[in-house]
Amino acid sequence: MSRFTTRFAPSPTGLLHQGHAFSALTAYQAAKAAGGRFLLRIEDIDTTRVRPAFEAAICEDLAWLGLEWEEPVRRQSEHMGDYAAAVERLRGRDLAYRCFRTRREVLDAMASAPHGPEEVFRGGALPQAEEAALIAEGKPFAWRLSLDRAREVLGADWDRLSFLEEGAGPDGETGEIRADPGRLGDVVLARKDVGVAYHLAVTVDDALQGVTHVVRGNDLFEAAHIQRLLQALLGLPAQVYRHHRLLLGLDGKRLAKRNGAESLAELRTRGVTAPEVRRELGF
Repeated sequence: MSRFTTRFAPSPTGLLHQGHAFSALTAYQAAKAAGGRFLLRIEDIDTTRVRPAFEAAICEDLAWLGLEWEEPVRRQSEHMGDYAAAVERLRGRDLAYRCFRTRREVLDAMASAPHGPEEVFRGGALPQAEEAALIAEGKPFAWRLSLDRAREVLGADWDRLSFLEEGAGPDGETGEIRADPGRLGDVVLARKDVGVAYHLAVTVDDALQGVTHVVRGNDLFEAAHIQRLLQALLGLPAQVYRHHRLLLGLDGKRLAKRNGAESLAELRTRGVTAPEVRRELGF
């Protein structure tokens, strides 16, 4: 059996707060308890929002908390070829199609579904001549995963897809969970402005880095369903999941950058020590 390996994978689009610290410490302690490996991965594919200063701050904050990680750190922006290769593998089996709709058009299509508004998008490839014309005029597109084709390719294995949850989802889901990829629809795999989308990048990264256990907040529980499908389609190993609770602020909302959660840097400025933060978070 592979050595226990987990990771903390922040996006350098802002400063870390106590919610991030809780997630990082949870993963770090799990690795230490298992005598395993702890990795830091920088998920910087959204080049419109990432900043080098935020990456530096992430490393400073984690070191301040007492965490250590293996070097070199994997930065997604340095491995776009890995993701492009995965898209090509899916395209080669007709598992990915070009979607020329804008985000607004996708939302409108979901809202106007004949049987009432849909919660997920289901599309499909355009007729060849129409697609060729749009490509010729330079209209941007995204590559989307075709769930219909995935079901066809997997056959009976579609109904046997599952993942092991050693933590708990937002509704207490735990144990062997039957994967239901359809709940997220035909997800985006890659788009022009961002060469790869989250679901594909994280699936490829976890496989290439030998991650055995994914420790993260239960707000990402739904992602496990589509990531399990991508693992099966790409012939990649399945990880064990340990989703954990989210930290809430005094207003009852989850701690988040967009909600103005106090950053770890701000805590340091106020004189709060790392041991105090760790104790407050239960470590």
